[in-house]
Amino acid sequence: MASHGEELTGFDTIGNATLIFYDRGRPVLATDPWIDGCPYFGSWSMSHEIPVAQREAILGADHIWFSHGHPDHINWDSLELLRQKHLLIPNHFGGRILKDLRSQGFNADPMADREWVALSDSIRVMCIANHFQDAILLADVNGRLVANFNDSSDHGWGRTVRKIIAEYETSFLLNLMGRGDADMINFMSEDGQRIVPPAMQRPPVGKWLCDLMEWFGAKYFIPFSAMHRYHRADSAWANDCVTQMSDYEIGFDEKKRGSLLPAFIRYNCTTDQWTEINPNVLPVEIVPPEQFGDHWSDPLEAADQRLLTKYFRSFEHLSTFLDFVTFRVGGRDHVVELAPRKYRRGITFEVPRHSLMKAVEYEIFDDLLIGNFMKTTLHGSWGAGKLYPDFTPYITKYGDNGRAKTREELRAYFQHYRNRALIESMLHELLQLARHHVINRVPQNSPFFASAKGVFRALRRTL
Repeated sequence: MASHGEELTGFDTIGNATLIFYDRGRPVLATDPWIDGCPYFGSWSMSHEIPVAQREAILGADHIWFSHGHPDHINWDSLELLRQKHLLIPNHFGGRILKDLRSQGFNADPMADREWVALSDSIRVMCIANHFQDAILLADVNGRLVANFNDSSDHGWGRTVRKIIAEYETSFLLNLMGRGDADMINFMSEDGQRIVPPAMQRPPVGKWLCDLMEWFGAKYFIPFSAMHRYHRADSAWANDCVTQMSDYEIGFDEKKRGSLLPAFIRYNCTTDQWTEINPNVLPVEIVPPEQFGDHWSDPLEAADQRLLTKYFRSFEHLSTFLDFVTFRVGGRDHVVELAPRKYRRGITFEVPRHSLMKAVEYEIFDDLLIGNFMKTTLHGSWGAGKLYPDFTPYITKYGDNGRAKTREELRAYFQHYRNRALIESMLHELLQLARHHVINRVPQNSPFFASAKGVFRALRRTL
């Protein structure tokens, strides 16, 4: 289908996780514009070029919305190009992103949670933040609904969003849905061998899409928030795990639920016609880690060791399940003891000094995990979720971003998000508790595990 005319009221999808909304040809809002730079300490690069027309539209938009703090969404190399823009920020507990932007002179405002805000005659938006320090954006464009989930899975807002989607005849769902590399997947065995990630086994992405579409009831799915490649020589191995455009079709059945659209399109919300944008595929240039300041032979200094110990001991929850964290830097180990339990459960991170200390200094440890050049070895008994739910969220989501590290701060943190939608939050927590109980205790290849998944889906639909 084709969409014509300069007076477009509709949207473009482009880049990694960028939506550009237009009202009669004027760019009103752009989301998560990663335009320049290589985030995650140089580990990631963009998979596709942003065409001139879309780049100019991003820079010409009245408003910029950021979903969360990952650097492929709020990208600091791109921010300087947006200094004169009005930045819209999810209203999170702790307000770290908002405070950081304002302290650097940006015009940034929080968005009221779960309230429609008119940005133009034809465009209104609603932001819903969640306790994982992420947020989704619903956009009504001339009576069509665009649901931008970016990296966020359902953290208790699913029932609300399903009801809103059901009100629209034409709806679009955009969500990180891929083979799973946009997380820490660089796990090593205790004898130093890389554990093959599930992403290398080409899981059926399209089948997962069908389940997602069936749950939310959207008419169209657009691949989103997964358009990256690995750029550093020490993370380039993970390029075998990234989601390719062809992966979205594997297992997808349009007869079951909805339709799959291309990743990069222009959609006209007046005529309901669309045309595909065909950005150039960017070559993958592999560069040495030294280009980003990382020399694997550099050891920790005494001040580094003190800072690492202070940082990890500040997260009180870690000591409830973890005995130690070891940092292998420059061939030497520094051990942070968290609880005196005879070293039964621990983690070893093998990582270059420069990125490690930057991650700790700026409290962005998640950037180090997702970069996938750091090698992670788990010691002792861990659940199937590995670093979830007890390690990564407590450091990166609730701690670094939410500023909740002590037991009292965490209690206030979780209660804050529950109070935003109490019944939904309680139901979600109960379902997640049951889900983690099954995942961590039942073999995933057993008949009972498959049955339990079906029961979980049925409960989610009815509650």
